[in-house]
Amino acid sequence: MSTQTSKAAEAAFRKSDKEAAMSEYNKQRMAVHEKIARLQVLRFAREAADRVAAALAAKEKAAAKKPAARRRKTASVKDAVLI
Repeated sequence: MSTQTSKAAEAAFRKSDKEAAMSEYNKQRMAVHEKIARLQVLRFAREAADRVAAALAAKEKAAAKKPAARRRKTASVKDAVLI
């Protein structure tokens, strides 16, 4: 094989090897981006659920702290008729 032919063959191999490596790199990069996006969605959903739970807990705590309103005793319908 001549030197020129072997250099051309080597250049072609490097080019195809480079394209294969870039393709693999891009696939891995896209997989990482998809994973990050999925994890972000899960984190945002968890944080939203935590905020709702905290709000409900605060509301329940405030309700438990507040004394129950006392009802005034009123004359019942039976008593009103008898009077």
